Amino acid sequence: MIVPQFWAEGRIQERVAGKQVTVRRYGWSDDSPLAAQAHADQRTREAFDRIVQGEQLERRERKLAYNGANGVPIREEIVERQGDTVITRNGYGARCLNTPDVLFVDIDFEEPLRGSVFAFALVPALIAGVVGGWAAKTWLGGLIAFFVVFAVAWVIGQRKKRGQPSGNPAPEKLAAERIGRFMHQHPDWHLRIYRTPAGFRVLAMHDVFSPSDTAVADCFQAMGVDKVYARMCRNQNCFRARVSAKPWRVGIGEHMRPQPGVWPVSPDKLPVRDAWVARYEKAAEGHAACQYLESVGNSERVHPNARAVQELHDERTRALSGLPLA
Repeated sequence: MIVPQFWAEGRIQERVAGKQVTVRRYGWSDDSPLAAQAHADQRTREAFDRIVQGEQLERRERKLAYNGANGVPIREEIVERQGDTVITRNGYGARCLNTPDVLFVDIDFEEPLRGSVFAFALVPALIAGVVGGWAAKTWLGGLIAFFVVFAVAWVIGQRKKRGQPSGNPAPEKLAAERIGRFMHQHPDWHLRIYRTPAGFRVLAMHDVFSPSDTAVADCFQAMGVDKVYARMCRNQNCFRARVSAKPWRVGIGEHMRPQPGVWPVSPDKLPVRDAWVARYEKAAEGHAACQYLESVGNSERVHPNARAVQELHDERTRALSGLPLA
């Protein structure tokens, strides 16, 4: 896991075989801005040389919070460091705990739909209409497919909007059963279970893990982990847990400024970001990011790294406070 303190961008623009070629790459460092720039320049030169030799590479690296598949580490503002654990502010403003070896399992239920039900239903209906019309070789077939899919998606969207899970009467019960089956197969594990606003969070206490371990992949599969979370763990070589409220759950309707919230931002835009963060943190004070429910398995097995992360996590999330979840 790498969460750098400093970032820079390198740029090379040269004419090659009569054509102008411009290549940009980011660099990073925990030492200094100069070291980050040197790293950026090195990565830019390496990419430029490969491109002019015929490799099909992107000429400009996109500024993304997570881009681990391309070898770029987590790009978020560092709020706090505790040993190997780093707390960052993510792209929508919440604080997140990042750890290289303490296993967090994120199990989401379906959240109510935010936004327009019409828009939710329209996209799949349009796709179905195009595909249906092509398959039937008539506009009437496409029109029928459009309305059928739109009607189904509309019903699903209305249920999600009201917070009713679609097609699954008891997602919480099913998730709990998956955890129970996993523990039956792994009685020597020690897990702490938390309730989040949208699901469960499971923290392994008995050992530490590499995100690339087969045991981690098996655990994620068995517990039905969110696929985006599983991919992030592999790409960024870390485990991650949100430790403060989501802004829209505490009455902060506008996005973090400036947009997008990928770190770093230019110095002239820091005041507006800081103002947003101050308003968000005040609103988040009265809420917990998760609530501790119970511990299961072999409670005598506790790895010291896991204990340190658990104590930090529980304090920052207010998991034992009884505050409303957000």
